[in-house]
Amino acid sequence: QVQLVESGGGSVQPGGSLRLSCAASGITLDNYAVGWFRQAPGKERERVICGSRDGSTWSEDSVKGRFTVSRDNAKSLLYLQMNNLQPEDTAVYYCNADVNVDGTYYSNDWGQGTRVTVSS
Repeated sequence: QVQLVESGGGSVQPGGSLRLSCAASGITLDNYAVGWFRQAPGKERERVICGSRDGSTWSEDSVKGRFTVSRDNAKSLLYLQMNNLQPEDTAVYYCNADVNVDGTYYSNDWGQGTRVTVSS
């Protein structure tokens, strides 16, 4: 059974940074592409950034150059480094440990998410 636990969210001012973590169990991370998604208040969950096994990435246009996905396969950890955060980045962030290269496919295994609030 796959379990995902996200952490690292919080409240920051515009221009600030956060690093989110996702601890995965029940799955061998280096066998899969991984991704981060987010759900803003009143909106549907959307894909944010995905990282393939070969190191290539896909990211949504609004986060290009600001967000970076990485992983530590040995520790079964995923990371999302978020820089220059903006109010429109406010959302609950979720990781997924089995996605395709651009996040249009994803498994049904989700964690509880971690909330990110960006405001002045």
